Amino acid sequence: MDTPTLLDHLRTHDTALTLPRGGTLRWDDADLHRAAHRRDPEGYALLALAPGVLPWQRARVLLRILEATQAGLDEPARAVLARLARVLTLGLPPGHVITVLLALRRLRANHKHTTRTALRFVLEHPGADALIAARRPALLDCFEHALGTATARGCARRIADGDTTSDYLRRRLLRFLTTPRTAPARVRALYATAPTPDGTADDPAGPALTEPALTLDAPRTRPATATATDRGDIAATLVHLYRGGPAAALYEALGRHLDEAAAAFPRFPGTIALVLDASASMRGHGAREWALMSQAAALRMVLSEVCDRLEVVETGGDERAPRGATDLATGVLDALGADPDLVAVVSDGHENLFPGDLARVIATLPAAGVTTPVVFCHAAFTADDPTPPPPAPSLPRRAFWHQDDFADLLSWMLGHCAAGAPWLRAFLHTRLDDLDRRADALTPGLAA
Repeated sequence: MDTPTLLDHLRTHDTALTLPRGGTLRWDDADLHRAAHRRDPEGYALLALAPGVLPWQRARVLLRILEATQAGLDEPARAVLARLARVLTLGLPPGHVITVLLALRRLRANHKHTTRTALRFVLEHPGADALIAARRPALLDCFEHALGTATARGCARRIADGDTTSDYLRRRLLRFLTTPRTAPARVRALYATAPTPDGTADDPAGPALTEPALTLDAPRTRPATATATDRGDIAATLVHLYRGGPAAALYEALGRHLDEAAAAFPRFPGTIALVLDASASMRGHGAREWALMSQAAALRMVLSEVCDRLEVVETGGDERAPRGATDLATGVLDALGADPDLVAVVSDGHENLFPGDLARVIATLPAAGVTTPVVFCHAAFTADDPTPPPPAPSLPRRAFWHQDDFADLLSWMLGHCAAGAPWLRAFLHTRLDDLDRRADALTPGLAA
């Protein structure tokens, strides 16, 4: 499975991992995950941090990298996987992580990196005390699987007798931890015989089990009433410019917002040809006037900062004066003339000059020997906006309505071309570095 298809799967397939009593682990797409991990362990693991990947898919990635041996991997790759495991154990709902650790026990998978991750989650998670109170039997199983039952109970006996620093504890338990001082109290809690307070142990909706310690994707709030100016700073500034606002101040603000947005992405050393729908329907009217055009223009501006070469083909009018009908097919043919790595069509989906023409052109390209990937970026008014039938159903399509969608959109777009693979990996490494720093601030001393 290629990277775009795998990413689409990670963003859409949201079934839970389940552990029936006495049964086998229910992991319906295990073969897909194992095959992707075999091809490229580091690249596969980094995809868990792509914007929009679903929590249960991130849990599957965590399960796979902890289940698999690291034999044959070099030290940099092992370091990336260790950091990523740490970020996921903090960034997933704790209940998901507990399911993963119990699944590893069911699968009888235990490597040194598995032991380290499990022990740090059980004993060093910022919410460890609440988690032990809520799911003590499950976490005790995870603890004993990580160390081995005999070793775990031996450590617990010594801690109960007052030992906290002996060579025995250092070699068998404390060496896996980054803040050993927290371990004794939590090990004693794991082996406590007092019952858990009523209503806590079996409450999967409790905040201790459902609230991640680390936010992996920025929270999105949808306005009660969508307007043309609540789609991010770049688009809002463009709307004010299109409406005749004070140009000097707005252009200054636009430059700041653009620099800030582009700084989140690595440089793409290739060529994107952007077919930009500038027809009358992209201008809109009433509350929607300039909403779609400003968002499409914002994407064009960010791409111009990110790409070494961006070729823009406008169809209809232009950004400042959208007019006329949409002819996407001619735009795609003109864009292909630039010999790009990728053609991205940005439109509201209303192909109204020659309906069906784009679909016919796309169907003909392979026979003409054209292998350049073409994707369709659907400019929508809101996330829930009903979309028209796609003008070319065979094209990969993704909707966007807000500047916050750009990280998801760019990783999806560039994942479709060979030149985009190094860009995607660099982008995800940057995300890992940022999340790692935030994890350090969240839990001082827990560096992987």
